[in-house]
Amino acid sequence: MSLEWEQVIVDAADPVGLGQWWLEALGWVVVDSDTDVFEIRPEPDRLPGLLFVRSEGRKTVKNRLHLDFRPDDQDAEVDRLLAHGARRVDVGQGEQSWVVLADPEDNEFCILGRRRT
Repeated sequence: MSLEWEQVIVDAADPVGLGQWWLEALGWVVVDSDTDVFEIRPEPDRLPGLLFVRSEGRKTVKNRLHLDFRPDDQDAEVDRLLAHGARRVDVGQGEQSWVVLADPEDNEFCILGRRRT
């Protein structure tokens, strides 16, 4: 038996708007779009992707699953994402080497520091 990771599903009040935000943040490509779903991937045939689906209501508690990203330059990437509309959030992480941000619908994600060798 074999499993392939296809995508992460993200509930969204505005799937197209949130999907567009992540599309621009990640520099990925759109593979499916209508009013209720918006799917992006790193490249058209490369997995995994992110699928944004319409969901009623706003997020009210900390995500139980979140994405971690490891950039070449953490400070520059945090600044870029903040300028793009992300915001810093405190989920109780304390002083850490990573930075916790949230997208426009308050989904947390982390920008990690350099990988230790």
